[in-house]
Amino acid sequence: MQTKNMIEKKQKNKWFSYIVDGILSGVMIGIGGIVNLSCENRYMGAFLFSLGLFSIIHFQCGLYTGKVGYILDRDLPYLGETFVTLLANVIGAACTAGLIHLTRIAAEVSVNGMDVTLMDRALDSMQTKMNDPLLSSFVLAFFCGILMFTAVEGSRKSRKSNNAIAGLFVVVMPIMVFILCGFNHCIADVFYYFLAGCPLPPRAIVYLFIVILGNMVGGICIPFAKRFSNNPL
Repeated sequence: MQTKNMIEKKQKNKWFSYIVDGILSGVMIGIGGIVNLSCENRYMGAFLFSLGLFSIIHFQCGLYTGKVGYILDRDLPYLGETFVTLLANVIGAACTAGLIHLTRIAAEVSVNGMDVTLMDRALDSMQTKMNDPLLSSFVLAFFCGILMFTAVEGSRKSRKSNNAIAGLFVVVMPIMVFILCGFNHCIADVFYYFLAGCPLPPRAIVYLFIVILGNMVGGICIPFAKRFSNNPL
């Protein structure tokens, strides 16, 4: 009986850990979104946004777009872990946007060099994304999923080979590419959506579902294709 109780306690702690780590990841992505919106120079904004994923990887937090690429090679409980992580990421990103709304920088302070606020830029971004055809949204999310898997798996391989320089570049470069290309990342878009004031909720639900699906398909693309390669991951 005591052993059974210890196992149940361990399982509860495990799932609580997924929630905590997922919320932290959502917060870090939100902070990356803030600095990206705050930069007049889009290249600098893309570079600084990468701090979010860099922190998530090195603090060993949980991000949906980092975990979903491994679902083909894991057991059923890992699917539950990935789903819980997604929900926690959404909570973290949404709460970060809500907290920023309590400050002066959301709607009162103009972004450096531009006559717009963070909320203005977030609203403009989300209106553009949600007015995009769903197929376009899916494809842009698909490519983002590929890049996110590249960053996470590349970082794992770099740690395994003790190559810190490669570990830095393999995280920063894919993030900069997806930002500069305008690819869709579901957790970043959740942050932008809540910062924008939650416009058009029915359209947003459909859009975010498509992006979540696109990120998943993109995330599993490389590990699935490598099953047919003589050079597996």
